[in-house]
Amino acid sequence: MEVLSRAWRSDLGLLELSGSTVEHLPTHVVVRTLANPNFYWGNFLLLRRAPLRRDVPRWLDVFAEAFPDARHVSIGVDAPAGKPADLQALADVGFEIEASTVMTAEDVLPPARPTLGVTIRLLESEDDWEQRVTLSLACYGDNLGHGGEEFTRRRAAAERRLVDSGAGAWLGAFESGAMLSGLGIFRAGDQLARYQDVETHPEARGRGLAGTLVHMAGEHALDCFGARTLVIVADPDYQAIRIYRELGFQDSETQLQALRSPGS
Repeated sequence: MEVLSRAWRSDLGLLELSGSTVEHLPTHVVVRTLANPNFYWGNFLLLRRAPLRRDVPRWLDVFAEAFPDARHVSIGVDAPAGKPADLQALADVGFEIEASTVMTAEDVLPPARPTLGVTIRLLESEDDWEQRVTLSLACYGDNLGHGGEEFTRRRAAAERRLVDSGAGAWLGAFESGAMLSGLGIFRAGDQLARYQDVETHPEARGRGLAGTLVHMAGEHALDCFGARTLVIVADPDYQAIRIYRELGFQDSETQLQALRSPGS
């Protein structure tokens, strides 16, 4: 299956680079991340079209066959112009539906408010990456239901391998040696660069750290990766999307996801 969405193409490319297997079939893609079985969006099906009500049992069977030990079910749909209502058949059987806004820019503007007294740099040392894990745990806490700290450490290890291979970079904003905010930026093929995990510690929000990092990471990708288009995926109902628009990003696609997590 040829994937249409830039968001899904970049997701699959990064997963494959980090060690996941990506199996393209005529009607869907199967993604497996054996090193992190609790990674919902590393172990999922990507469908060509949103399922009709009559199709849902068949796709649940396909998922169960592909992931016999999984306690979750995660299904993406490759529909760049899709809407949340397209996944109603999955919502009706207990799935949580998410429609993220895919944003792109060919240049990134500097933030209107400069960040003072903070050092922005690439993550390099063991301590830097340990702080990347600590920051993520501080940001999500109890919401890391799919494996908690173990999941976070495994994913950070995969991210570090990608960075060490030259596929991307991870930047952090540090104050007095403590990492307050961070994000990743990676080559994603077709002269695309994809942002990953823009995170700011709850006690450091409102200081413009994320905007400064997005700007500097974008410049890094354009200058060092040969990227021509920057891609970032945002929750349309969260305040970060306003920051991205101020930096020059424009809405370009929708990324549809459906998740049935353990216990739901």
